[in-house]
Amino acid sequence: MRRRVYLDYSATTPLRPEVRLAMAPYLGDEFGNPSSAHSFGRDARAAVEDARRQLLAALGAAGGRLVFTGSGSEADCLAVLGFARRHPGGCVIRSSIEHKAVIASAKVLETRGYDVRVAPVTSDGAVDLERLAGLMPDDGRPTLVTVMWANNETGVVQPIRELAELCRQSGATSLSDAVQALGKVPLDVERANIDLVALSAHKLGGPKGVGALYLREQIELEPIVYGGGQESGLRSGTENVAGIVGFAEAAAVSTAELEAESERLAALRDALEAGLRDSLPEIVVNGGDAAARLPNVLNISVPGIDLEGVLTSLDLQGICVSSGSACTTGSVEPSHVIEAMGRDGELAGNAIRLSLGWGTQAEEIEYVLEVFPKVVRRVREFASD
Repeated sequence: MRRRVYLDYSATTPLRPEVRLAMAPYLGDEFGNPSSAHSFGRDARAAVEDARRQLLAALGAAGGRLVFTGSGSEADCLAVLGFARRHPGGCVIRSSIEHKAVIASAKVLETRGYDVRVAPVTSDGAVDLERLAGLMPDDGRPTLVTVMWANNETGVVQPIRELAELCRQSGATSLSDAVQALGKVPLDVERANIDLVALSAHKLGGPKGVGALYLREQIELEPIVYGGGQESGLRSGTENVAGIVGFAEAAAVSTAELEAESERLAALRDALEAGLRDSLPEIVVNGGDAAARLPNVLNISVPGIDLEGVLTSLDLQGICVSSGSACTTGSVEPSHVIEAMGRDGELAGNAIRLSLGWGTQAEEIEYVLEVFPKVVRRVREFASD
């Protein structure tokens, strides 16, 4: 049987066994609708509310609300579009490395005449807070500033506490997409003083199809999905009970193991990075100079390759990696994140993301280090023939 090594945990993760076990009753006998008044509904409602409390605890949130959504992308859209609908004369400032859900939402607002501004990042992939501050409106308008907690392509952890403080001083509302950060770095929304946080289950061993948006007390949004008024009126539609229970279990397990697992993954990531640098000294590590990176993400640009050829050849050898964000629907195109960091066309177009997770083992990293350089050289030789 062909060996298979999955190094695309930033795209999605296999379901943790504990999560599968926690979800099982709600895929069987506990099938009630949480909005129903009878016992089946009450049991489902109790499961949803227990999960909500678990997730708030994982976020370090003493107060505030948690609204369940169908994905992290929906949570981003609810935050950005819901803010704009609530404040039609306001302003949205996003970083240049945001998730496609935030970028697309902001573009929709721009087409409708909304004031949208883009904050640049430094060459190490961290948002430039000084230049962001210069984008703040000086007329007191309601303003939303959105910077992701950790970048989904480079793993660079952003200065969220400093961002939130800047927003507090300016009277702006702060949003952070923490989809990649939850379960990998400590999240304490009270200490960070962040207003809105978007989350997703399937990046940390939970199921696909469920996300959440945390809202600090006093933060008000307009809904983007209407219907029966579920989730405090902010996200109508029958809740995905099994998914929500699985989300909470995945967050609980991940946060409980966070310190030990982060140390383990960082050691594997560093070994992978060092080995690739030794065998391919020409590679550029994107975000490698940042003050902090997620422990499980390595993003490299490899000069002089046919990217699609390398990705296909690796796949044939059983190694699954990504050209960047999985949300580009499988296309191989220059990364907007790498371009925003000032990389030239070839480096932006030849970026490869290798992301590790709870199932990654040391022998898999050894196999990748054996195969990866051979694939790169073979693809280069083929191109030169």
